[in-house]
Amino acid sequence: MLKLEYNIYCDESCHLQNDNSNVMSLGAIWCPASKRKEIFERLREIKLKHGFGSDFEIKWNKVSPAGINFYMDIINYFFDDDDLHFRALIVPNKKELNHDYFNQNHDTFYYKMYFDLLKVILNPEFSYNIYLDIKDTRSQEKVTKLKDILRNNQYDFQKQIVKKVQQVNSHEIEILQLTDILTGAITYLHRGLNTSSAKLELINRIKKRSGYSLAQSTLYKENKFNLFLWKSRTL
Repeated sequence: MLKLEYNIYCDESCHLQNDNSNVMSLGAIWCPASKRKEIFERLREIKLKHGFGSDFEIKWNKVSPAGINFYMDIINYFFDDDDLHFRALIVPNKKELNHDYFNQNHDTFYYKMYFDLLKVILNPEFSYNIYLDIKDTRSQEKVTKLKDILRNNQYDFQKQIVKKVQQVNSHEIEILQLTDILTGAITYLHRGLNTSSAKLELINRIKKRSGYSLAQSTLYKENKFNLFLWKSRTL
């Protein structure tokens, strides 16, 4: 019997070890693979409705008062579509990480966090195609390793659960752009930023639609808007 197939679209925010943020976030949206084209078309319709071209890239760093109604429609569409689901993992303070203690570097930690993000989404009754926004030109080896780890964790030796883990360009995939918006909003909140009234409006809309404060972890198996605040065992 063929398994129901899902696509998972992953993005990250402030993932570098030494940048201007203590917070690191990883986010993923998943949906039935059969609904992918329908969702792409709906997002393009929202773009056209607000005067943007169908190839306009939706991004958190583009949110401004002039485009607030557009981004509100994008957020509302996510919550209105039962086929779309989101999970984010937040590392509250990268400065407190002790990579030496775990005999790792930050790049290895990054992919461990991706594993923690995805392991909750995967269900052995289904199959998955996982798409990661391209991080850099050297990351294919780690992507392959992540695929192997996910398969081993699911005892997926026949490669029937995790079908692929592939790097893609976000500007070509609307659902990945939607992941960028939600992940960016969560990161902005946890960084304690307040310089953009438009971004704060979107965050408040997400709070209202999700029913969560966004400041704490949700239930482990929350299916629509799932958050996990990661804590180091050495803290």
